[in-house]
Amino acid sequence: MRIAVIGGGRIGEALLAGLLESGRASKDLVVVEMMPARAEFLRERLGIRVTDSVADAAGCADLVVVAVKPGDVDAVLTEVSKAGLDDRTRVLVSLAAGVTTARLEAKLPAGFPVVRVMPNTPMLVGQGMSAIAPGAHADAAQLEQVSQMLAAVGKVVTVAETQMDAVTAVSGSGPAYFFLVVEAMVEAGVGLGLSREVATQLVVQTMLGSAALLEESGQDAAELRAAVTSPAGTTAAAVRELERCGVRSAFIEGLHAARERSAELA
Repeated sequence: MRIAVIGGGRIGEALLAGLLESGRASKDLVVVEMMPARAEFLRERLGIRVTDSVADAAGCADLVVVAVKPGDVDAVLTEVSKAGLDDRTRVLVSLAAGVTTARLEAKLPAGFPVVRVMPNTPMLVGQGMSAIAPGAHADAAQLEQVSQMLAAVGKVVTVAETQMDAVTAVSGSGPAYFFLVVEAMVEAGVGLGLSREVATQLVVQTMLGSAALLEESGQDAAELRAAVTSPAGTTAAAVRELERCGVRSAFIEGLHAARERSAELA
């Protein structure tokens, strides 16, 4: 399966690096990058073909991955269409936030299969969470191809496109919420007398360990929280104060706001 990634930014680079690490042959990969310095960097780092022609790259690929900013998608699709792609076994995969499959299909030849993806930034370290939604013409086998590609940089779920705004709110924007919590906990640790270095190490490892425990224990978050919360203990005191300050409702309202904004942008 030949893959062309249009856009050599951080997400495009992360996807290509993950594919190579998973065993994908370099000869089956190509990236489109317009900036000469960035193109040379990608050529040296990844050892794959780099071109500045969208039509050239798309014309030789089974999966055409659009990894550009949403405002640049229409121009890219115009160039993809110039490749004369009339083979319905090819698939266009969009990683652009807020761009619907209907909008993608409208810019491509009739019946062209498209798959929309909502990734997140942990893809940069091979721990991404991607949600995929098929367009009107993508079949199950093509959806599986896209899923296998994205599995090289994390985990993948399939959702209906109507759920994409909710996915954006939960996982697309999700890393920022955790970073905000880490910031707050580190600041609190410094305020309690710890050095910033030690506070950061404590918080980051606690977050990583808690995520691993949640994933591997088979218990849900409420059960694990209860197991840590001894009656009248330190955790109970902290949780009571967090609840009093409305942390739970703040997260709920924040995610609703993110979903609404995602719908507006789309």
